[in-house]
Amino acid sequence: MLSTGTLRAHLLAARLAGPVATTREQSLRSYRLFAARDPRATLGLSPERAWCERDLLRLMADRCGVSGDPAHVLGGDVIDPERTLSSLDAFAERLGAAAGRRAPVLFGTGHPHRLIGFYAGLADALSAAGCLVLTPAKGRCVDITTRFGVRTYRLDYVRGVALVRESEVSRAGSETGAHSHSPLPVRVALDSAAAVGGPLPELVVGDHGWVCGAGQLGIEAIGLADTDDPALFVGEAEGRVSVVVPVDDGVRSDYYRPLTRYVLNRACLSQ
Repeated sequence: MLSTGTLRAHLLAARLAGPVATTREQSLRSYRLFAARDPRATLGLSPERAWCERDLLRLMADRCGVSGDPAHVLGGDVIDPERTLSSLDAFAERLGAAAGRRAPVLFGTGHPHRLIGFYAGLADALSAAGCLVLTPAKGRCVDITTRFGVRTYRLDYVRGVALVRESEVSRAGSETGAHSHSPLPVRVALDSAAAVGGPLPELVVGDHGWVCGAGQLGIEAIGLADTDDPALFVGEAEGRVSVVVPVDDGVRSDYYRPLTRYVLNRACLSQ
């Protein structure tokens, strides 16, 4: 079993927490965009209250451990590893509860190059525990607005985890996918599941628009988020996202393996 102390040391050594690669400038820009209700930052969430930049900075200081000093505008950002560990425990509790009732679950990521292994390990364990890991709308087209204009992507699944690919990419089943913040893929997946009579997920696990999009629709959602992803933490503060784990979402994919082991141990799902 991976101990809390061992995982804390790994979080710091791998820069998953502590000083992280996400810059203060990136984080503050995201807070400005969210305060302006820019969809690039809201990720499918419709906030119930007005969130100004100062409010968001206070929230992120509380939930992530970033500096709450508005005069701190340059340099690297920071995540408190104790907050990461505490949130991983809550994350594991939700997974364990889903496994206990054999709930249908949907996994999706906007970071397929980095995080697909983390989610796939969880999906394998939940499937072994009797949960139905859903794969609705596979192959469906999704038009997503990007900085290059509207691009057409295809929804695909790798080891039970949803991702989007650029439509011209034809290597189905490979782990290559596109980085995306959009909530449209989860909406397409849920619409497709409903159109064929279900089942619908009782839990959505992921990041970016997968979590915010599902939470906005009233489906329990849990996931990971970096310091420049305020939408997930707002969703958690407002009660539409159940658990958000503050962690750098852009490090090497193998650095997330200990997190998978820790979560499965805590959820009593280790195989």
